[in-house]
Amino acid sequence: VLSHNLCTVLNVPHDPVALEEHFRDDDEGPVSNQGYMPYLNKFILEKVQGNFDKVEFNRMCWTLCAKKNLSKTPLLISDEDAFKVWVIFNFLSEDKYPLIIVPEEIEYLLKKITEAMGAGWQQEQFDHYKIGLNTSREGLSAWELIELIGSGQFSKGMDRQTVSMAINEVFNELILDVLKQGYMLKKGHKRKNWMERWFVLKPNIISYYVSEDLKDKKGDIILDGNCCVEALPDRDGKKCLFLIKCLDKTFEISASDKKKKQEWIQAIQSTVNLLRAGSPPPHKEARQKRKELRQKLLAEQEELERQMKELQAANENKQKELETVRKQLEAAAARAAEEEKKRLQTQVELQDRFSLELEREKMVRQKMEEQVAQKSSELEQYLQRVRELEEMYKQLQEALEDEKQARQDEETVRKLQARLLEEESAKRAELEKWHLQQQQTIQMTEAEKQELENQRIIKEQALQVAMQQLKQLELERKEALEQYEEVKKKLETAANNTKSWKDKVAHHEGLIRLIEPGSKNPHLITNWGPAAFTEAELEQRQKSWKGKKATSE
Repeated sequence: VLSHNLCTVLNVPHDPVALEEHFRDDDEGPVSNQGYMPYLNKFILEKVQGNFDKVEFNRMCWTLCAKKNLSKTPLLISDEDAFKVWVIFNFLSEDKYPLIIVPEEIEYLLKKITEAMGAGWQQEQFDHYKIGLNTSREGLSAWELIELIGSGQFSKGMDRQTVSMAINEVFNELILDVLKQGYMLKKGHKRKNWMERWFVLKPNIISYYVSEDLKDKKGDIILDGNCCVEALPDRDGKKCLFLIKCLDKTFEISASDKKKKQEWIQAIQSTVNLLRAGSPPPHKEARQKRKELRQKLLAEQEELERQMKELQAANENKQKELETVRKQLEAAAARAAEEEKKRLQTQVELQDRFSLELEREKMVRQKMEEQVAQKSSELEQYLQRVRELEEMYKQLQEALEDEKQARQDEETVRKLQARLLEEESAKRAELEKWHLQQQQTIQMTEAEKQELENQRIIKEQALQVAMQQLKQLELERKEALEQYEEVKKKLETAANNTKSWKDKVAHHEGLIRLIEPGSKNPHLITNWGPAAFTEAELEQRQKSWKGKKATSE
């Protein structure tokens, strides 16, 4: 029965075979798991073309749900008016289930009804009601809206007929798209007589009826972007004339007064302009703008709430961090104060103890500095003597084989003295290092001071051992000097012995040559061993002999 009635109202051919086929394997009926909604979508709603009476469709849906949901409380409006409010609710409600109408749309609807009744809008009263509404829910359901309007809360002082007429006017505008309606005179096309008709202006058509009950329709004026409306001068005893021009016909109409004439001209011209621009009716466009504005405000509010939550979370984190830092600072300050107190007490104790040790260390340091200065002076003298010995060594390089042997002995003595000098320098550096370490021990704590005192005693013992070694080195140095004197005497004796030989072989220079330290250049080899002169000297002597020979000849 439901499917048949839906098909009838929606102008869709009913197919009982499809219904039986859809539920053939299910004995439970249309409320079973097979489901009625798939059948409704596939076989009924997908076939709807849009050429059905929406009011009749709404009336059928109203019949299905009104008895169950409509309040039993007596209302100031009739069932027909409640049906119209229900249809208006479906038009103004939000596009989500369950359907509700938000406070902004409630205010818009109540304003329209109040204006239609000719009463003044009570903004304060609605604001008070809105506050109570926002605290409990987001909006009203259809039945709560019907109960609100039927209770007369916003229509006090108005009778039932006035409220019903206002609801009907708002219903005609929002649901039936009636932009304007009223009685006017129309001139006939054939008989050219003037007849009173009830005109109804919609977004793309002007219909005219015998009376306002809309039962006897006499014709339509199809509007499009090519239509225009013009005011006409009074003639033939008719006043307040205007003309509607369409592509195929022209309609002459007479209004009851100049105000009505101007209102109709403006309404028709506005409708034609909307058709030219392809815009929806004003109330639908206004509803879409209100919806977009609500969505924008909701998005901004959600974004603001999100930012507030982020700021609140960040603020809480900052507060926790600051509290943690504050506690840490307090604990650190307490520890620092305690440590400072202990440090001052320890400093006073150590200062008294170190004062005596410092004086003692100063005396020791002065003695060590004097000893180091003395050792430095002795070292400088020793270095000077070493340089003198090196100079003497260079002079003895021209000696003969005995001189060479003496030079080797002197070289041995020089190396011995150099070793003694290096050992003395190393001992001096070690003494200086111990002196610096003893200076650093002045700044240590009492426990470290005791340990350093033990080390200082050990180092002083090592210093005494080093002094003894230094004395031993000094004795060895004196022995080396005595050996050097002996070698020097030998060198002088060897020099005296070789002096006579130099005089004897002066005129026999080519036959005999004193043995001297050889050069680094390669030597000639003779049958008797290495030559006593180089190849360059040999060539020079050959040239000299050839010159003497040529002169004698």
